[in-house]
Formats: sequence, C-alpha cells, structure tokens
Amino acid sequence: MMEEEKKKEDRKEAKKEKMNKNKVANLIMLAGVFFAVGFFISQGNLLNKEQKTYITLEEAREKTENFITENLVQPGTEIKVKGANEERGLYKVVVMVQDQEIETYITKDGKDFFPQAINIEEIEEQKSQDEEALGAPQSQVEVPKQAKPVVETFVMSYCPYGTQVQKGLLPVINLLKDKIDFDFKFVNYAMHDKKEIDENLVQYCINEDNQQGYYKYLECFLASDDSKACLAKAGVDQVKINQCVTTTDNKYGVTKAYEDKDSWGGQFPPFNVQEEDNLKYGVQGSPTIVINGVEASSARDPQSLLATICNGFEEAPAECAQALSTDAPAPGFGEGTTASTAAVDCAE
Repeated sequence: MMEEEKKKEDRKEAKKEKMNKNKVANLIMLAGVFFAVGFFISQGNLLNKEQKTYITLEEAREKTENFITENLVQPGTEIKVKGANEERGLYKVVVMVQDQEIETYITKDGKDFFPQAINIEEIEEQKSQDEEALGAPQSQVEVPKQAKPVVETFVMSYCPYGTQVQKGLLPVINLLKDKIDFDFKFVNYAMHDKKEIDENLVQYCINEDNQQGYYKYLECFLASDDSKACLAKAGVDQVKINQCVTTTDNKYGVTKAYEDKDSWGGQFPPFNVQEEDNLKYGVQGSPTIVINGVEASSARDPQSLLATICNGFEEAPAECAQALSTDAPAPGFGEGTTASTAAVDCAE
C-alpha cells in the first residue's frame, strides 16, 4: 500500500513540476518562435552586407535581461543572468526566472532573440526512452479480454467531464445489462468543495443499495442537478440512504478530513471511500475508465464507449453490433451534445 501511495505522489509531483516549468517559460518560448523566424530572415540580409556591427558579450547579457524583463514576464518577476558565452555564431545567455534556469540566444548584432535551440536527436532519443519506460501510449494499450468484462469508471459527481462520461455510458449500460460487470466509483479527492463530497456519499450509498435504482437516479440527476427531486423520482428509500451516508462518512472520516485542511496532502480534500481501488489502478482524475484491470481511452459518445467496452469481450455479444448515438453528451448537467472531441478531465 505504501509503495502504491509513493508511486501516486511521485506521479503528481512530476506532473506539477512539468506544469510549473512550462508556465514560467511559456511566454519566452512563444516569443522565440517569432523571433527565430526573424533571425533567419535577418541572417540572409546580413550576408548581403559587407560590414556587420556586433554588440559585445556584456551588452548581450544586459540586452537579454532587459528584453525579458520588459516584454516577456509579469512586472516584478525576478530575472537574473547566470552566464553568457559565444556558441554557434550566437550569444548564448542563461537566465534565472523565478529559480528556473532558461537558455536563450541573441544574435551578435543584438537584433534577434530566441530561446533554447532544440536538439532533434536528443528529443527523439528521450521520447524513445520514455515510451520504453512507460509502455505503449494509452491509445495503444491492449485491453485484456474476458468472457464478462469488468468495467470500472471513476468520476467526481460535480466534475463536468465525469458527468459527460456518465451520460455517455448510461445507454451502453442499459444495452449490455448483465453481460458486463459495471460499476461507477469515485476519485479519491474532491475538486468541487463540500457539495461534491455530500453528493458522492449519496450516490455511493444508492449504488451500494440498488444499482438499477442508482442508474435511474443518475438519469435524472445528470439532466437536472436536483438531487432531492431525483431521489423521489427514482423511488429511493431516503431514510435508508441517509443512514448509509452517516455510517460511511464516519467509517472513512470524510467530513472530518474535509474540515481538517492540514490533513489534505494537497489542495483538495480527500474522498477515501474507494481509496484502495484508486491506488490499485493509479487513478489521477475524473473520468478514468478501467476495463479488465487496465485503464482504457475512449471518445465520450455512446457508440465509441460501446466499442471500447466490447473490445474487452472474448466473444462480443450481438448487442455490440447495435448502433448507438455518435453525439458526445455536453459536459456538465443537461441534455445537450457537443462537437468537441477533446478528452478533458478534472485532475490535480
């Protein structure tokens, strides 16, 4: 268990570090694209001149620092030149931006600036090493086949992309019925404050008591975001569910953890009701679809979700050949659709 938790934390830290690095350097990199084009144009023009005027290395340091400070970062951002030297017919100036080291280049005439040159061979080699270490890309991961596929979908009840997948999956669940072993589960943290924790508990308890009643409740809730009305519409025994919510909350310390922010271990409160399954599959956000123990990727329209799940059968039943809607449900609540195919999720 401790090893799984460490792996999860390592993945989160790596992701945060990468996002922070990209955020700091983004403006510099974007500017570099345009200035690089200008550099090659100006180099062509310089070739036609018999005499060139170059700035000194110290002037290149000063000019780079001033240019970044005045044009590429927020006012007040600390910029410091760490070093400079001549490289490949250019001045290479290494700057520190908020404790991040960034390599930049400026032409010797001081007219064109762009960021670090990209070594194609190094990038290709690193990509090869990453793919070897991490395995095949998600889209190429082969789902193991079983006579009766086990499908587990992790969501947050107020994540708009989790609700989008739930809406896309309900027609598939209704079609395949007991030919698959399906379950909705909850990500082990909540990004949408106390209302999400409360709703997660309600849905967990309905699902534990009566799965078919839970699907009926979901159809109403995903359309209206009205839990109270949907509980009544689905014919849920609210006294029984309230007792379950209290018992589950006390057992896993959900509300207690929410109120003790020092115990969060991140910027969002934990929801540890299904912590073991989250750690087992390395769940990072909502939605996450796991088929036969392997995380699977799919578009979010019912037809694509059906095809993805049916790929987990040893022998696909006749239902897998039926046609469902190819329109992806709109994120969030309501009954609309979206033309977007972006696989967006809610994740730290």
